[in-house]
Amino acid sequence: MKKLTKVIDPKLDRFREPPEEVELPPYVPESLEDFIGVMKRAPQDVLSSKQRAIIASSMSFADRKVSDIMMPRSEITFVYEHDFLGPLMLDKLYKSGSSHFPVLSSDGRQVIGVIHTDQLNSLEIKNTDRATKYLDKKVYFLRNDYTLEQAMAAFLRTNCFFFIVIDCSGQLVGLLTYKMLAAYILGYTPHDDFLEDSNISAVMKRNLAAPHSNSQTEHQQDIA
Repeated sequence: MKKLTKVIDPKLDRFREPPEEVELPPYVPESLEDFIGVMKRAPQDVLSSKQRAIIASSMSFADRKVSDIMMPRSEITFVYEHDFLGPLMLDKLYKSGSSHFPVLSSDGRQVIGVIHTDQLNSLEIKNTDRATKYLDKKVYFLRNDYTLEQAMAAFLRTNCFFFIVIDCSGQLVGLLTYKMLAAYILGYTPHDDFLEDSNISAVMKRNLAAPHSNSQTEHQQDIA
């Protein structure tokens, strides 16, 4: 009988109704780790590295402090109030890659202003000009324990693009620029070679389909 069953059963399979497929419910992550795991497994054509970085930055934005993304004091290029803006000093400032430079009092204890690189592009600068001649005395401060949300509010409130970062005792511990904050939020630094923003005709006629460079920062997210 068993031998007969083995012969007949395979022949009857084509007449049997296929088993009903059970529709599984969609997968729902139950934790942040689960959610991150889903994004890591998503193929690049579904979620690009840039999109992953943006999502990761958004998810961690509320928990990050100014101290997490600021430039520490050890990396800042300082200018002293009585420094001469000769060729060596200007070369030092340009090579630093920064756009804003804190100016310290002669004893180095107090920030008395800021020098911006756009002020140093003038052909009228002389070797005998001191830093104080090009000093912007309006200085804004952030504390290093501010959240990035509080820092963003300060940027919007003051319309300033450069903040000196201090600690609770008033000691200078770093600096934060709007560019640094934007790079963190986006996960990269947007760069566009277009330089005619003040030319209404150029803006009107600009070809947005034309290729432009888009540099990435070293900012990386664990989620990517």
